[in-house]
Amino acid sequence: MINGADTAWLMVSSALVLMMTLPALGFFYAGLVQAKNILSVLFQTFAIAAMVSLLWFAFVYSEAFSGTGAFIGDLSAAFLQNLPRGAAHPGTTVPESVFVMFQMTFAIITPALIIGAYVERIKFGAVMLFSALWLVLVYAPVCHWVWGGGFLAAWGTMDFAGGIVVHLTAGLSALLAASMLGPRHGFPHSVQPPHAPWMVMVGAAFLWVGWFGFNAGSALKAGSDAGMTMLATHLAAATATCVWMAIEWLKYGKPSLVGAVTGAVAGLATITPASGFVGPLGAVALGLAGGAVCYVAVAVVKRGLKVDDALDVLGVHGVGGALGSLLVPFAAVLGVGGVPLARSIGAQFLVQLEAVVIVGAWSLAASFVIIVVVRKFAGWRIGREGELQGLDFSSHGEAGYHTTG
Repeated sequence: MINGADTAWLMVSSALVLMMTLPALGFFYAGLVQAKNILSVLFQTFAIAAMVSLLWFAFVYSEAFSGTGAFIGDLSAAFLQNLPRGAAHPGTTVPESVFVMFQMTFAIITPALIIGAYVERIKFGAVMLFSALWLVLVYAPVCHWVWGGGFLAAWGTMDFAGGIVVHLTAGLSALLAASMLGPRHGFPHSVQPPHAPWMVMVGAAFLWVGWFGFNAGSALKAGSDAGMTMLATHLAAATATCVWMAIEWLKYGKPSLVGAVTGAVAGLATITPASGFVGPLGAVALGLAGGAVCYVAVAVVKRGLKVDDALDVLGVHGVGGALGSLLVPFAAVLGVGGVPLARSIGAQFLVQLEAVVIVGAWSLAASFVIIVVVRKFAGWRIGREGELQGLDFSSHGEAGYHTTG
């Protein structure tokens, strides 16, 4: 039967998660780029949200959540043709329509995360085609494997809100996209700093609040599980913020706003897969790990691998999601408030490791094929003149800022 409180909570959570893309991610990314590229980033997030919504309606929801296949769903729910108004989604107390909407918001933000890797130098048509193919060939299958009753679910993989399904897939695909696209002009020594750190903070603040819907909404009901998940989410974000801030303070003698908010997002990504399984102490431990490890990962990608993952999608989201997924069994048993494990810590860790490796390999392999196709049919990188001019004008004929006088 449909429960009003559960339904209301999931509807609110859907709005919160959509806010994470519109406007949170848009502001967060737009503030990090040069002023001449602000509109291109905002446009990319907005356009992806619209396109993914229609693809989700047409067949991608069915691909992810219908049928009993181990690897992919069927098309029985294509075009939501049999969507009942009054029936609950199986195993929940919320209407099927609300479940469809909630999961749609996850499908929207995941390809939008990848934008951060290729900003300031990619063709708009390439963004749209890549995002569409990636949704169909990477996100939907992995979503089915973990959340739709697929083989990783049967193995007992623990991914409460998307450390594997969302952050790992997006992070690794972003790394490959950035590598195959090539660096921005001037990378790594003369890339311009963020043009609007205040905007980055506003976007991060919206992300932090929206993440309560992302994680606590994944309980699919109002109650104690959602409450503990919300608390764990907040504590991890706060801890990672302080960790990142402290590292910068010790290393450079002064902390930065952009660094602090990046730490918050790293903590949020790290807690995501574990958020519904841990108590307060486990959440703080994951925040500590996420803040420190993601800080190092960001430097390794740019200085070690020399890949211009412009806005640190792998270092923050990919590494954070993988780290949280691997540490779930250890964090769940810290203190009180966690859930009992179905197997030993070591056995569950092996399950988590297998899931991370399999999903990571699939994300890279499928993304490589997608990029080859996109290059052939839509092009890939904007020309040198367009990059120097800025994507706002060269791709869209607009400007984010107008000066007079």
